[in-house]
Amino acid sequence: MKKWGFLLLIVLLLVVGSRYLGPYAQQENKLINEKRIVREDSDTHKVADTVSNPFGNTKKIVVTQDQIYQGNLLLVNKDYPVQQQSVKSDVVNLFKQNNMVKSYGLLDTNIRLSKSVAEQFQKMIEVAESDGVNRFMISSGYRDFEEQEELYQTKGSDYALPAGYSEHNLGLSLDVGSTQAEMSKAPEGKWLKENAWKYGFILRYPEDKTAITGIQYEPWHFRYVGTPHSVIMQEHNLTLEEYVDFLKEHGSISTTVAGKEYEVTYYPVSKRTTVKIPANSQYEISGNNLDGVIITVELDGE
Repeated sequence: MKKWGFLLLIVLLLVVGSRYLGPYAQQENKLINEKRIVREDSDTHKVADTVSNPFGNTKKIVVTQDQIYQGNLLLVNKDYPVQQQSVKSDVVNLFKQNNMVKSYGLLDTNIRLSKSVAEQFQKMIEVAESDGVNRFMISSGYRDFEEQEELYQTKGSDYALPAGYSEHNLGLSLDVGSTQAEMSKAPEGKWLKENAWKYGFILRYPEDKTAITGIQYEPWHFRYVGTPHSVIMQEHNLTLEEYVDFLKEHGSISTTVAGKEYEVTYYPVSKRTTVKIPANSQYEISGNNLDGVIITVELDGE
């Protein structure tokens, strides 16, 4: 009799437990499923398409396939050439921009560069000048495809790349020299190597990364990618090749630069893609010149 009474007590406890604990178990399963959805979406870099921003309202932006080939983060090398739409639209002759060219010289009167990049370069050089480093000279900037091909045919593959395969065809890169000495030894070269990343520029072909870039060490060649990207690349010791892979691997990363918080996210693009971002945020879109875009959102700290 005692045995049957004990079994009856167990049955009653199971019935009561399922009645009162069932809703909690269902809620837990729901939470687990929601987390799984977020994680799976994160792995495919589509969180913004399927999960609302928990911190406020969102707005939708449409990304098209042609945007893969536009922006400051385009990877250009022997495998990924410059597309015609990749060339910066604001290329100017620096010799004719007297108000922009200060604290540095030009090798000749035909040096051209993206106007926005030249403005950022000028700001950087003014800081260098305040540090007592002031013998900078730009020896080369933007080249169109015809000029690049002529240089390649004249100088050969040891000196130049074929038309369309050089960063100089974008308008984002420049060769910076010193009137004192070669850049690997000059104060100007040392200052840029230590500080350029703070202003959105990277040393594109470092000495210890030739196996990755496929280009010999060029202490004079600087490329504008903008912040926060140059800061992240500096912190992780990444070339542009490595940074593009880094973003594809991680999907989305956060960083703080000069008190501003940024979210940098990679999205693969095969057709028109709709992406959600915080409603009141400022953002930039850049293609990677491969298969997708990188959206950089400046988050509202309030």
